[in-house]
Amino acid sequence: MVYVEKGPVQKVSLERSMDRKMNEEKKQQYQEYVKEVTPTHNVFLQMTKAFVSGGIICVIGQCILNYGSSLGLDQQTAGSWCSLILVLISVLLTGFNIYPKITKWAGAGSLVPITGFANSVAAPAIEFKKEGQVFGIGCKIFTIAGPVILYGIFVSWVLGLGYWIVGRLGIF
Repeated sequence: MVYVEKGPVQKVSLERSMDRKMNEEKKQQYQEYVKEVTPTHNVFLQMTKAFVSGGIICVIGQCILNYGSSLGLDQQTAGSWCSLILVLISVLLTGFNIYPKITKWAGAGSLVPITGFANSVAAPAIEFKKEGQVFGIGCKIFTIAGPVILYGIFVSWVLGLGYWIVGRLGIF
């Protein structure tokens, strides 16, 4: 038998090619794993659920609005009561851990209306209440809703300023 001694250059290039081959195999295995565990979603079904659930919330709101109007409330007062009642219902359902189940089924249909906003404020408050009034509820209550509130206030301020400037220039 004849043994051929490989130099350091050949040994390093052989190790590199083996490492590349192993990395490619690991990447392939990982891609297969990701494909297995990633849930598949039926977009049409999700859109239908969101449409139906959002529609149900809106129908409930319209019933509250109509009832308020039938009691003799003006449109603005009835609308305010409607918003308050929808927020109250959402917070109660969040407190009893029912709203997250609705949201899991309904998706965006239950998150977009005012009820979803109330849920996003109430859920962190309920979750972090064990940390105390200040560091738990006080610090965490606006974790999700805080950026929305901040952005809304900032944009309304900028638009109001723009409207005021345009009014002062006599354009409107």
